[in-house]
Amino acid sequence: MRIAYILLDPGIGVFGTKGASVHVQEVVRALRADGHQVTVFCTRTDDHVPADLADLEVRRHRLPRGSGAERERAVAEAAAEIAAEIAADGFDLAYERYSLFSDALARLTRLPGPASAAPIPTILEVNAPLIEEQRRHRHLHDEPAAQTATRAQLRTAHVVSCVSEPVAAWARGQGANPERVVVTPNGVNTARITPRRRAPSAAAEVPEAAALPVTVGFVGTLKPWHGTDLLLQAFARTRADLRLDICGTGPQQPELEQLAAHLGITDRVTFRGAVAPEHVPEVLAGLDLATAPYPAGEHYFSPLKVYEYLAAGLPVIASAIGTIPEVLRQGELGVLVAPGDVDALAAALDELAADPARRSRLGRAAREAAVAEHDWRSRCRALLDLARMPVS
Repeated sequence: MRIAYILLDPGIGVFGTKGASVHVQEVVRALRADGHQVTVFCTRTDDHVPADLADLEVRRHRLPRGSGAERERAVAEAAAEIAAEIAADGFDLAYERYSLFSDALARLTRLPGPASAAPIPTILEVNAPLIEEQRRHRHLHDEPAAQTATRAQLRTAHVVSCVSEPVAAWARGQGANPERVVVTPNGVNTARITPRRRAPSAAAEVPEAAALPVTVGFVGTLKPWHGTDLLLQAFARTRADLRLDICGTGPQQPELEQLAAHLGITDRVTFRGAVAPEHVPEVLAGLDLATAPYPAGEHYFSPLKVYEYLAAGLPVIASAIGTIPEVLRQGELGVLVAPGDVDALAAALDELAADPARRSRLGRAAREAAVAEHDWRSRCRALLDLARMPVS
């Protein structure tokens, strides 16, 4: 099947390194792995092209430099051009990551498909209530236009795939047909991210393993809502022989480095900076346990990092917020702590560091769950099946 993948958010490059870009790449990989021919329509590419996606057809619609209002209008114009191009070019299905000011899928539902008068099936992937996010953290010049495009997309897509139930509730509230709304959590490429081969001396049954320094990891963007500052505070209170690898960069990095110095733990903490997506598997292979220390607050997202940790066979310590308790099966695949509870986080780090047998059990269970329940190919197959069903 020929699939048009649409990404019109100018803040997300197809070949970028942040989580949203990784998400795009993994969906494309999953579709291609099942034999589909994917063409990406976008406004931004970036230049970190993975080797396995070097042959991906990408049609970029460049946005002009200018004011925020001009760029908002340019996204809307690009959506119109792309919809016409897709309809004329014989694609079998269109899949769009929801972006402000794009109504590409809504336009496609009004255009005939290549083989009949019926429009091609469409899937709208919704990862966040973007208008509310933009209003809170940035600026919208033409909010009515953003609202109009959003509602048109939600009301006309054959499938509205939402990353969590709170996002699905928002989509229904914006006018999406409840029968077309499905919750599709994030996933992981279990062929790309695999557990490391443990040397015999590091096996759980060997007593010497308990004496080895245990490497704790955090992988993600360094922003306040990821809770990396809480992790540093907890790490400073631990008693076990631990090292901390912080893999990622972001606006909070200077502040976090200062905090580590203030806490007197710089000799045990490594800030590794930005990690290209293709190097994430080897980074995870160097860890003994992984963390997702989110603070308290509104959490409607589905953290990619947690699924990557599971696929790598790592025991996870995570805040009990959002979808995380469900993903970790209420503690069967990791340790859940109250969000923002630094003492509980420190205790969990100490407990897992002292129990290599438990780490091994949790890691095996995590890997099994990732393969059985969270692989991107399974996620995408389910969505394609829904998109091909008759629309009521």
